[in-house]
Amino acid sequence: MKLAATLRATFATLRLQSQQAQIDTDRQQEDVSALYPEAQALAVEICHTKVAQWLERRLVGAALLLALCVGVAVPGALAAAPPAIAEKTFVAIGGIDQWVTIKGDDRANPVVLFLHGGPGNASSPFADAWYAGWEKHFTLVQWDQRGAGRTFTRNGPGVEPTMTVERMVQDGIEVAEFLTRHLHKRKIILVGGSWGSILGVSMAHSRPDLFQAYVGLAQMVSWRDDLVASYVRVLELARADGDLEAVATLTALGPPPWDSLAKWPKFHRIERAYQAKRTTAPDLPETIAAEYASAEEAAQREAADDFSFLHFVGPTMAGPLTGVDLAPLGTDFAVPIYIIQGQEDLTAAPELARIWFDRIKAPAKHFYLVPGTGHYPSVPQMALALTVLETEVIPQRPGRSRSKRPGASPVAAPRDHSP
Repeated sequence: MKLAATLRATFATLRLQSQQAQIDTDRQQEDVSALYPEAQALAVEICHTKVAQWLERRLVGAALLLALCVGVAVPGALAAAPPAIAEKTFVAIGGIDQWVTIKGDDRANPVVLFLHGGPGNASSPFADAWYAGWEKHFTLVQWDQRGAGRTFTRNGPGVEPTMTVERMVQDGIEVAEFLTRHLHKRKIILVGGSWGSILGVSMAHSRPDLFQAYVGLAQMVSWRDDLVASYVRVLELARADGDLEAVATLTALGPPPWDSLAKWPKFHRIERAYQAKRTTAPDLPETIAAEYASAEEAAQREAADDFSFLHFVGPTMAGPLTGVDLAPLGTDFAVPIYIIQGQEDLTAAPELARIWFDRIKAPAKHFYLVPGTGHYPSVPQMALALTVLETEVIPQRPGRSRSKRPGASPVAAPRDHSP
């Protein structure tokens, strides 16, 4: 009994000391960051490493003491934290709670933050199916953006006045800052698709110190230019197909810009039909994880999707999304840029993405076209994205084996380096 009481007191003392050590660490981090803002990420990594080493020495020592006293084996969990990570929680971002999930087999792996499309189409429910196997090599982070998914369910429509493109970009930066602190990383990787590609490019340009690279899928450049290109292409396809009804509808609408949201579904219906005809690569599975599969969750996702779309496009099609254009950011980027574009994308025009790509300057940049792929992500497009992450984004490490998985070869889509 006396031994047990002594051990309890020892561990209680260690707990208090560790809490004080964390407080001291946070103060050190704030002091360094205040003097040298560019060193913030490094300060986080160094300070948290010191705390981890301090705790490891003392907790392992206490465990050894227990083993010597009572003759039991030292549990491995006390010697080192489990490498796997699986967290699902709300994080305070931009003044509201926002839903973030973190999953990976080894927390030492590089971190990938995914920026979903829409606006409003949270990808958290589909992540397990879309990125199956990725968790062996990367720590995967899904974030339900302001006005989307469980973040919308938590906060409701009252956040609408704050839903500007600038605020969404800043939210993304704050999520990245949280991840560097929480996972003890100096930099993370950004992957953005469609609407998320607008946020991703803006985040990478604004805070290159946070990001190892940016990978764009279905890269958008300008809402208005992409919409005009889409209209021209769809009308061209309808005429070639002899689709008189579609041609009549499109001609009656006239080319964008449009001044009424009522015109959008008339165009979108025809665009989707021709996108389906042009797409030959298999789409990613729409399998929903069990925890998101209830009718209530489905209704909440649909409400968030409608809410975000109406806000960002607007009743007169003059909402925040319609003014999006990457050109004002300039052409200089301090992070590597990789674009993986569907060759048959009728929403984010590949030719516009390529023109923008050719103009930018970055430490490294590659442009890929994926045959048979439209705007929705395809199986070969995602396989190529994984290959790019493993072979181009992540530096080669001595002794690290890179086994090839089915469908993950670079030949899944030809690299396009042509001028």
